[in-house]
Parts: sequence; C-alpha cells; structure tokens
Amino acid sequence: MSAATPGLIVAAPASGTGKTTVALGLMAAFRGQGLAVQPFKNGPDYIDPGFHAAATGRQSFNLDSWAMAAVRIAGLVGAAADADLAIAEGSMGLFDGVALPGEAGTGSGAELAALTGWPVLLVLDVSGQAQSAAATALGFARLRPDLQLAGVVLNRVASGRHDALVRNGMAQAGITVLGALPRRPDLELPERHLGLVLAEEQSDLSARIAALAEFIAAHCDLAAIRAAASGTLPAAAPLPVTPPGQRIALARDAAFSFVYPHLLAGWRAAGAEVVTFSPLADQGPDAAADVCWLPGGYPELHAGRLAAADNFRRALADFATTCPVHGECGGYMVLGQGLVAADGTRHRMTGLLGLETSFAKRRMNLGYRLAELRAPMPGHPPGTRLRGHEFHYATTTAQPDAALALVRDATGVELPGTGSRRGNVTGTFFHLIAAAS
Repeated sequence: MSAATPGLIVAAPASGTGKTTVALGLMAAFRGQGLAVQPFKNGPDYIDPGFHAAATGRQSFNLDSWAMAAVRIAGLVGAAADADLAIAEGSMGLFDGVALPGEAGTGSGAELAALTGWPVLLVLDVSGQAQSAAATALGFARLRPDLQLAGVVLNRVASGRHDALVRNGMAQAGITVLGALPRRPDLELPERHLGLVLAEEQSDLSARIAALAEFIAAHCDLAAIRAAASGTLPAAAPLPVTPPGQRIALARDAAFSFVYPHLLAGWRAAGAEVVTFSPLADQGPDAAADVCWLPGGYPELHAGRLAAADNFRRALADFATTCPVHGECGGYMVLGQGLVAADGTRHRMTGLLGLETSFAKRRMNLGYRLAELRAPMPGHPPGTRLRGHEFHYATTTAQPDAALALVRDATGVELPGTGSRRGNVTGTFFHLIAAAS
C-alpha cells in the first residue's frame, strides 16, 4: 500500500447544477499548473470519463460503491498513487443513491467521500436566490458528520451585487466560498439523449476545455481548493478482473464506445490481448481472436450504416460458429434481428439473436442490475452473480431466445430484461461493472 493521494469530490445538490463544468475546468487548470491530476467518476457513467481524460491526459476510472467492494475501489484509487491530486466528479445529488446497499453502499457520492476521505467541493446553482443558498450549503455540510465540506463554488451568479449577497449568507453560516462563476452559456458542452455528446465526436474539444480552464482559474481560488484536498484511503493493488477470453475482438467506434476503463485495464492486467475493429467501417472481428465483445453505444444513430455493413455481418456470423460473441445494451441490440429507429424505419441487424428493439416510442430503462447467470457468458460460468447497470431508451418488441440470466434491480425486484442466448451468442441490456461478492 501507499499513502493516500489528496483529492476532492466535485458534487452538487442535483443534476444540471454545473458539476461537469467545474470538474473539467479544475482538472485542466491544475494540469496547466504542471500538476498530475488523476480523474475519477462516481457511479456508472461512460461519457464523463472521456472528457476527464481529455482534460488531464490520464485515464479516468469509475468508482461505484453499489457495484464494487471497498477493496476494489481502493485498488482503482491506486491509479492516483503517482498523481499530485485526485479529482472525482460526483453523480446526481451528493446523497443520491439507491434504497438498499450493494457491495459497499448505495452508490452515492457521499459514500465515496466517506470511504476515500476526499472532501466535498459543493457546486451550487444560486440563480433565483441569494442568502437562502446558505441554508442549502449548511444542510449539506451537516447531514453526514463523517463528510468534510471543503467549501462551495457558486454557479450562475448574475452580478457583483448578487455575488455579495450570496457570500454574505455563506459567511453567516460559516461556509467557505471557493469560487463564484458568472453565467456563461457559451461554455456549456453539447448534449443528447444519454448525456453529453461523446468527447471523441467533438473536434473543438481541446479549445473548449482550455476555455473552461481559463474560466475556472479566473473565478475560483485554485490555491485554496488544492490546499483543501486530503484523503484517508491508502492506494492498494487492483483486484483481478476475469477477462472474457485471451484474445478479445472488441468493437470500437462511434456506435460501440461504452467500455469501462477499469474492465479494459483489468483484462490486460490478466494477460488478455484486446484487438479493436469497427463495424461502422464494415470490419469483422479478428479471426484469430477467441471471443468477440460488442459494447454499448449509439447503434440507433448509425442503424442505416450498420444494416449496410454486409462484411461485418458475415464475418461476425462466421466467428460465432466457433467462438463466443457477447453484446451489451447497444451491442445486444445489434446482435438481434432488427432495430426500429426513432423515425419508425426498421433496420436489419446481424440476426444472431431473435431480439427486436425499437426507438420509435421512447421508454427510459435506468438503474442498477444484479444478474445471476443461468448459462455461461464469456468469462463467467453459470451461477455467477454480476453487478451492473442499464440505461437506454429502447423497447423490446420480441425476444424469443432462452434467457441468459435472472436479473433484479437494486431493490431485489425481478425484471423481464433477462438477456438472451443462442448457440455461442449471448447478450444483455445491462452493462457489467464487476462480479458480485
């Protein structure tokens, strides 16, 4: 073990308050000062870590107290052992999690703060209020005595007078103000239905992040924020991750981009080789691989190109005659017979499973999942319990194949989205995070 890396968790009372703006700006600003900044993301999220990596030049890892045991989180925190500072971006509101605990908690940012000892930097949207914002800050400071509030960053400040009034309320409540950000809608990152537009799809991302760094440095006390960082969780060696095979053909392009960095790192640490290919470029999996993995992403945005990718479809079918193929969420949909896009157009998919999905009528499917395998999937025998999450807007119109798993939500309620299997092909709507203890 090594000493704990000092860090902070950038959190907020709710989504849409400005966490990502502040987190990215701080990461880039501190990197600009020559610091090695290790980024993290609380909870299940594929999109924000890509921005973290662009801002810091280091891979960002997800830390999830519902899906991961404390010792696994400590192993991932080990990525910060050579860093000067760790910055974790929270999820939703600081105390928001599920009702029943999983491996190490309910998934809230507050539990991650308590586990790591990283103080909370609270981002407050103060639009439409002044001294009253102090009551919110005070409640967040006192709700859990085991958490340390480093201070607050005021967001969407309307004027100098507004700033002074809010600061007056904070001073009376004994809350430290570490920054005050004026409204800057031009700095907001573009969004779509699952969150921000992917980092790799934004050609001007470097300029955007540089502008955020300049904005944060101009309106926040960087020296005080760095001085507030601390930590109590010593870095540990990463826990092993079972790879799905020895040589893994991984679909990787704009339609298949949702792969957790900690799983890729774990596969490689176990000695597996990862060979990527692009279905959108009509490429098939490496014939020398012993497993093919189709991750989630945005197949619904590229359904026409996937339907026309005849070489990909033939090569995948040939591969599946002798080797296992697994798809998660979007990858699962592509393994099915067809996908109906938002405009009602049905697109032919690979047909390796009988699944039919539709985006014509949006229905959000969101939440943690605990699955017990009824049949093997790559890397895991029957009976294995897996923790993961589901987030998509597709509806299932047909699923004639055998169930892959018994799937429950975070409260233990059994769900109909069991995944499916046919021959060497398996798929699930849930994204794997870690094997359950």
